[in-house]
Amino acid sequence: MFTITRLARQFSLSRSTLLYYDRIGLLRPSGRSRANYRLYTAADRRRLERICDYRRTGMALKDIEAILSSDMEGTATKLLEKQLGALNAQIALLRRQQQIILQLLGSGRLKAVGSGLNRDKWVALLRAAGMSDDDMMQWHVQFENLFPDDHQAFLHSLGIPKDDIAQIREASHNASSPPPSNPETDTRL
Repeated sequence: MFTITRLARQFSLSRSTLLYYDRIGLLRPSGRSRANYRLYTAADRRRLERICDYRRTGMALKDIEAILSSDMEGTATKLLEKQLGALNAQIALLRRQQQIILQLLGSGRLKAVGSGLNRDKWVALLRAAGMSDDDMMQWHVQFENLFPDDHQAFLHSLGIPKDDIAQIREASHNASSPPPSNPETDTRL
């Protein structure tokens, strides 16, 4: 038997996540201790492992519940294919946004429009276009890989300090380890 804390640690989840899963019926403990603490069995652990696998695909909890509560194997296939389609659509949208940004950067139109552009305005623009911090990091990776000198010049044109530019470019080279998300040390745009 596993306590809620022990089970949460095994999956790098918070206790509150497991409490939430219990509250919505996604993962209920199989028992209680004498002190009324939740206790989970090996079968509960396997169910949580499946939940985590499906969560890593980006699936909604309601879809995961539908898969886990269904006796039909086709349910999982249908919902996974639906999620794959949604991810493909998001990737296509990001690629279109990336191409538009690269066209703006290469056309010179940005210089005319962006004379007052700074880091904060650029981040606001990218966020308005639907880009997350991870999307922005991928944008930097592509910009650095395709046009390193232009990437340097663009970052400089936004008034970003040289040390921050160096960090952004280094992080772009090491895409598997993006900069930290601490606002005081965050070097992403």
